[in-house]
Amino acid sequence: MCGRYVMARATGDLLSYFDAQVAEGAAPPPSWNVAPTDDVPIIAEKASGDGPERRLLIARWGLVPSWAKDIKIGSKLINARSETVLDKPAFRKAAVKRRALVPAQGYYEWEKTADGKKIPNYLYSEKDELLAFAGLYEFWPDPSLPEDDPHRWLLSCTVLTTTAHDSLGHVHDRAPVIVPPEMYADWLNPDITDKEAVQHLLESIPEPVLTPRVVTDRVNSVRNNGPELIEPA
Repeated sequence: MCGRYVMARATGDLLSYFDAQVAEGAAPPPSWNVAPTDDVPIIAEKASGDGPERRLLIARWGLVPSWAKDIKIGSKLINARSETVLDKPAFRKAAVKRRALVPAQGYYEWEKTADGKKIPNYLYSEKDELLAFAGLYEFWPDPSLPEDDPHRWLLSCTVLTTTAHDSLGHVHDRAPVIVPPEMYADWLNPDITDKEAVQHLLESIPEPVLTPRVVTDRVNSVRNNGPELIEPA
């Protein structure tokens, strides 16, 4: 599960870190409590005459398939299970054609205790200043808008998840799939469209080394925001 994360870096920092050439769309404000349906930056590549062009785009978190009747389905598709992403109708086309990286400084998970309480943890890397969630993106035509309306096409995204292993499994049984820097190019490569090749990519992504930190329960409310949310409780 990945239901809340931190993204407070400037567009220029993201372009540099991910070696992207172009930024499109209005960047959302810095957030230490990114929530589903928020606008978020993603990194994607498209083929061009001079080779792949890496771009920073702004997408709505919660994937809305192109065939969806309305936007509401997106709030249920903020995550996609990596084990079934190549077979599920909502994700399978995007998995082979529209893969992305979703930049994050860290993310939150809630650890359940024996007495039923949920303790918020902030998980981050002590080695890498940014994480790159494996993501998918999709374009959805809003049927309520005319075809020539510049806002007709909604760009949305989802974050892939996997089984959390021993190092993080005590916090939550699911975790976002995190692409290491040496695999950015392969994950984004628009020429990799074979289902088996994408499956191999997913299986090749190593388990990340992350540090959990117990933080204040103020993060439980999406109304709260600010760098104090990631400080030790």
